[in-house]
Amino acid sequence: MTSVQNSKVTLANGVEMPRLGLGVHRAGSGDEVVNAMKCALQAGYRSIDTATYYQNEHRVGQVVAECGIPREEIFLTSKVWNTDQGYHSTIEVLESSLEKLQTSYLDLYLIHWPQPGTTFETWRAMEELYEKGKIRAIGVSNFMIPHLKRLMEKSRIKPMVNQVEFHPELVQPELLQYCKENQIQMEAWRPIMKGRVNEIPLLQEMAEKYGKSPVQVVLRWDIQKGVVTIPKSVTPERIISNADIFDFELSDEEVTRIDALDKNARIGEDPFLIKI
Repeated sequence: MTSVQNSKVTLANGVEMPRLGLGVHRAGSGDEVVNAMKCALQAGYRSIDTATYYQNEHRVGQVVAECGIPREEIFLTSKVWNTDQGYHSTIEVLESSLEKLQTSYLDLYLIHWPQPGTTFETWRAMEELYEKGKIRAIGVSNFMIPHLKRLMEKSRIKPMVNQVEFHPELVQPELLQYCKENQIQMEAWRPIMKGRVNEIPLLQEMAEKYGKSPVQVVLRWDIQKGVVTIPKSVTPERIISNADIFDFELSDEEVTRIDALDKNARIGEDPFLIKI
């Protein structure tokens, strides 16, 4: 049976990435994030998404080092923050992240946001770090189609992942299609809208049908849309529940009905306001 531990996608370069991971944004840098990670790893999660900006890489590294799971079985993602972008600073901050995470390599490294003036040099550094084996896959976050086009015009290696805000009220079908056409794996942040998916009647209706929660329905929808998802939680019950989505399947009609909830409504900042 498929489980959170063995459900994976294959990136353009052949690297396997778990379909479901734990996001640790705003999970703190103390016992809260440590306990959340321990719970997730015990529940079968094998993907952890952090970033320099989250200021908890050292705690993530501590758990990975002490959990008893071989490093090669854990998919670690981090990101280069806006103020660290640029060729030399990206190399330096990646080394700092590796040190904090107590590892010799990252499975995925992302540009956290597009930035005017520095993104192309940041990407050049990431290409080199990838070729040296410091990073198994490189990608971007919060890049819209114009950003992706500009980046690919000026780069040797295409991004393998694009992590963006994605949920039932922000489906971004054109971006998803563009990423699929260019073999860029889309990944969802804030997939459950800070818990607001629980208030949507259609999702409540589907949840009742399947004996699941609206959150589980949405995470299952992500998987069936071909979108990797990293819901953040520090509550053990929710972490375990979020992984319990591999024993049911939405119909094509139900996926389409959830798609129709789209309002093009963002919770986070609008990347379209950033030009590169």
